[in-house]
Amino acid sequence: MTSCLFLLFTLFPFLSSTSHALSNVEASLITRRQLLNLHENEDLPDNYVETYKTNLSFPNSRLKAAYIALEAWKKAIYSDPSNTTGDWVGPKVCSYKGVYCEKALDDPKIDVVAGIDLNHADIAGYIPSEFGLLTDLALLHINSNRFCGVIPKSFSKLKLLYELDLSNNRFVGTFPEPVLSIPSLKFLDIRFNEFEGTLPSELFNKTLDAIFLNNNRFTSTIPQNLGSSPASVVVLANNHLSGCVPSSVSDMTKTLNEFVLINNNLSGCLPAGIGKLKQVSVFDISGNNFVGALPKTFNELQCVEYLSIAHNKLTGTIPRDVCSLPKLVNFTFTDNYFTSEEEGCVSTKKEKDFVFDDEKNCIPDRPKQKDSDHCKEVISNPVDCSKAQCGGGGHGPSPSVTKSSNPPKPKQETPKPQPTTPPTSKTQSPPEDDSSEESPLHRQRSPSPHVQSPPVQSPPPHVQSQPVQSPPPPVQSPPVQSPPPRVQSPPVQSPPPPVQSPPPPVHSPPPPVQSPPPPFHSPPPPVQSPPPPVQSPPPPVQSPPPPVHSPPPPVQSPPPPLHSPPPPVQSPPPPVQSPPPPVYSPPPPVHSPPPPTPASPPPMEDVILPPHFGSSYASPPPPIITGY
Repeated sequence: MTSCLFLLFTLFPFLSSTSHALSNVEASLITRRQLLNLHENEDLPDNYVETYKTNLSFPNSRLKAAYIALEAWKKAIYSDPSNTTGDWVGPKVCSYKGVYCEKALDDPKIDVVAGIDLNHADIAGYIPSEFGLLTDLALLHINSNRFCGVIPKSFSKLKLLYELDLSNNRFVGTFPEPVLSIPSLKFLDIRFNEFEGTLPSELFNKTLDAIFLNNNRFTSTIPQNLGSSPASVVVLANNHLSGCVPSSVSDMTKTLNEFVLINNNLSGCLPAGIGKLKQVSVFDISGNNFVGALPKTFNELQCVEYLSIAHNKLTGTIPRDVCSLPKLVNFTFTDNYFTSEEEGCVSTKKEKDFVFDDEKNCIPDRPKQKDSDHCKEVISNPVDCSKAQCGGGGHGPSPSVTKSSNPPKPKQETPKPQPTTPPTSKTQSPPEDDSSEESPLHRQRSPSPHVQSPPVQSPPPHVQSQPVQSPPPPVQSPPVQSPPPRVQSPPVQSPPPPVQSPPPPVHSPPPPVQSPPPPFHSPPPPVQSPPPPVQSPPPPVQSPPPPVHSPPPPVQSPPPPLHSPPPPVQSPPPPVQSPPPPVYSPPPPVHSPPPPTPASPPPMEDVILPPHFGSSYASPPPPIITGY
């Protein structure tokens, strides 16, 4: 009897452990990993480098700090199918794959880590607090991976960071506020993640040149200080934003080239100040709940090439002056309630390469219009934008006529992000989900013409981003084909190999590959192009009307050579295609006695990259920072 009891007691731990999600071996591994690093998102002690014990020697303390940061990051990686970080061993951090060193800006006698480019590597893990030790970092490109969790508070210590591309990953939480404390930041790309909550007004007070927030879960209104931003590209598409377009948008007249708000819950009348956007080439507000007549000031958009107001509740007449804008090549206003087009609007726009889409409206004698009963419901209750709360102002809620059941929805949805919980599985499908949501809308909204987002006569579509004298080879931005096809990102080659991206958007390197229904001629919306105007060294990117619809997330940005401050004007197209994920995922523990056949982890579903927005921008080539 005693022997039986003893046997039961000895077997009990084993029996109980098999019912848990983690085995003892796995739990032990996690414990050891945590003991070696700071806890996720833990504050970084000021004397951490000095107190860090190691037998290795380094040329200078900054390379030691970089070693500590990269060592911690490597331990925070759960899967690296291409073994990109396999050589991250030892004190020679400047020889690590994807890591680029240059002479320090304040001391040309010493080398420091100035750039990291792991685009399209399909790495799974999180960013540890030690990352804040990389204080000389000017460029960070990690798009098209499977990083999850929240952005650590220590990011605020990266004072020299100029380009930040976190797109097409699985980050969660509220807007990553630590980036708002980075004074040198000019290019911010966090699209295709799971960020949620409110857009901070501080974002538009920064001197950013490119703001890509599309395909997340932000729920709020657009901050009233939108017009304070000097950005040339602002892409807020595919979120859950509500309310009106702030009237301050008119203050962006000298800098704004691309403005993309598609697929949100925005409503109200369009502010007349939009006509002051003299430099805008891509203007897409499709897939919202805007009401009222088209402001007469739209005829002042003399540089617009791609204009889409489709899938809203706009009424009235389409002015001939808008149809005949000098640079307009794609005018899509399908699925609204317009009742007429001024004489000559159609006949003057029969050019071979011009897209004019007026289907699903209420225009007599035009094909494929809505039925009269459907039209009467809206037309019989016109909205007077001069009296509406958002009429031309952008302040306050949308007019009552607008049946904006959506706006409330977002408010409910503003779930408080769980910053610390990196939902890997959930995040895996974000790009996929987003793209799927996107494509349906676009499909409905923009018929084939819309979807054709060929590189509009854009100058060399293939914009070869200069390697910037840095290791990264020049990347050619990919052409964006708007169809909803999701681009399966190919396996990433860690050092930014020259990626030939499809022809980029018109004047600016087109962003990632196929964006859902982007504007036909307008350069693919790949949002890829180095940060332009904005006082930042980077040249302004004039991207012709990129298909604005969502460009695929930039994929491989060339490694950062980091020699001159401004990133090359033509930002290398971000290889929008994220590497097929899981294919390589490490096989499950083969040793486990029970499973005879180790099944490798299921391939990542999100491998398919959703299309990108933002015509000329892609993860820009490594910035050229003075001194580097």
